[in-house]
Amino acid sequence: MRKDFEFLSDKDIYLDNACQSQRPKPVIDALLSYYMEHNSCGERVKYQWGKITDQKVSETRELVLKFLKLSPKDYFVSFTLNTTYGINLILNQIKSEYLDKIMTSDIEHNSPFLSTITYAKKNNLPREVIIREADGSIDLSKYDFNKALVVLNCVSNIDGRKLDNLDELITKVHKSGGIIIIDAAQSMAHDSALLHKTKADAICFSAHKMYAPTLGGMVVRRDLIKKLETTFIGGGMVDDVTESEYKLSHSKKELVHTIFESGLQAFGEIIALGAAIKWLMNLPKENYQEFETNYNHLYDYLNSKSRIVVINTSPTPTLSFYIENIDSHLLGIALGDENIMTRTGYFCCHYYLDHRMHYPPLVRLSLGLHNTKEDIEKVIETIERILK
Repeated sequence: MRKDFEFLSDKDIYLDNACQSQRPKPVIDALLSYYMEHNSCGERVKYQWGKITDQKVSETRELVLKFLKLSPKDYFVSFTLNTTYGINLILNQIKSEYLDKIMTSDIEHNSPFLSTITYAKKNNLPREVIIREADGSIDLSKYDFNKALVVLNCVSNIDGRKLDNLDELITKVHKSGGIIIIDAAQSMAHDSALLHKTKADAICFSAHKMYAPTLGGMVVRRDLIKKLETTFIGGGMVDDVTESEYKLSHSKKELVHTIFESGLQAFGEIIALGAAIKWLMNLPKENYQEFETNYNHLYDYLNSKSRIVVINTSPTPTLSFYIENIDSHLLGIALGDENIMTRTGYFCCHYYLDHRMHYPPLVRLSLGLHNTKEDIEKVIETIERILK
């Protein structure tokens, strides 16, 4: 695996993949190829470079749906800046007349948590915070989803807990006349199976957390469009413009994605996302098995130490903890001095970690597919020295 990350030295131990992952060589090559061979404007030009760009961007849209086992008859793919931007872009255009309330959960990243606060206030709707179970699931018997707009993650960026009853939740929300938007930022790289053949109304994700360049993606059900009022508008979205009117392009099946794509897009990054998906889809099973062995080993070590308080209840690629009587930010600095790159603090989950659970600032070790057994042993050895 490490051969695709040849720019990483043996001394570099990058464990902040929940923020953004490193990019393998095929992804970097795809991005460079765009800029050096056919840097051009997609969906706007007739010359050959533009045709190549259009073909490769269309291929990435198809790959996203294939990756999630979704049909283009039901879904389309649009690109944006990141997960946060995608969630806000959809929320700010959903007509409130279809809704009685808005719901999110307690373990959310600030992306859905803050945007649901704003939407509820703006549209004078009640807002309810769902309490997730220790394993990440939701006790569906406790909540009324009638005409609710539900926005939540299927994998937590705190500790990797999963929403394993996602399908049952979606069914209940839809039977209750509601809409459900999934924050898939933490699931696309290593837990995309959770979303296979999903019937969610929209899925928002960040390419830069799945070994691709900085980019956001949105997978949206075609029938959600009728519940939107398009207000974020610009170039690339219209067929015609008069002095005081315009005609949007998204009514054409092949241009439906333009409803969320105002202005010039990051064509090189979109093409490189396609390369990242191909890379993920073609990895041998042995690579994932080694990856799982690594984070299991690290989880077992952390749990074996009495002074270390582990937030996780099970091993995942994202492990959060604190050490009693050691400031986590200072611990992060100490690890950084050994070229072990981690994240410290509340990871944009202030409500749950600080105000609900009252944890001190934490250290998060989030593994990527480039991490080796030697990386994990170096982390363990360094923490051992700190504890002593």
